[in-house]
Amino acid sequence: MKHVENRLEHTLFASRWLLVPFYIGLILALALLLVKFVKEFIHFVPLVFTAQGGDVIIGVLSLVDVVMVANLIIIIVFAGYENFVSRFDAGQHEDWPGWMGHVGFAELKMKLIGSIVAISGIELLKAFMHVEALSNEQLAWKVGIHMTFVLSGVLFAIMDRVASGKHGDHHETRA
Repeated sequence: MKHVENRLEHTLFASRWLLVPFYIGLILALALLLVKFVKEFIHFVPLVFTAQGGDVIIGVLSLVDVVMVANLIIIIVFAGYENFVSRFDAGQHEDWPGWMGHVGFAELKMKLIGSIVAISGIELLKAFMHVEALSNEQLAWKVGIHMTFVLSGVLFAIMDRVASGKHGDHHETRA
């Protein structure tokens, strides 16, 4: 019976490699995002010379938005692979990000929600740049969705803090 249990555990442990195609798919999505960035940039360049100041800001915010999504993908791929599949063996590579190998699942969740809040904030700022083109209902939805992301981020942070036992200096112990 112990042999069956060991084999089952080995199979379960090896199943983590099924995540690799997902990460490869995200890398391919990152390449597609690069195409989107180049397209946005090419569209933006002539606007710099002819557009109003607000339109230039919106163009820059659109580029920043794409970069934030790209950063989010990188965080998910690197931290997800390292947390759930296998450790990277980068040796002493000089360009190795300092956070690699130190981002656990809780930190990954916080980075994800932080990135989502930042992306949502950029979208909200873009909407406010053309506030006259939106109805009050549309603006209310945008603000409401953004505040939902912000509140979710705060609640995630509180839950992680409570779960890790860092919810205050007073710790009650029971015998």
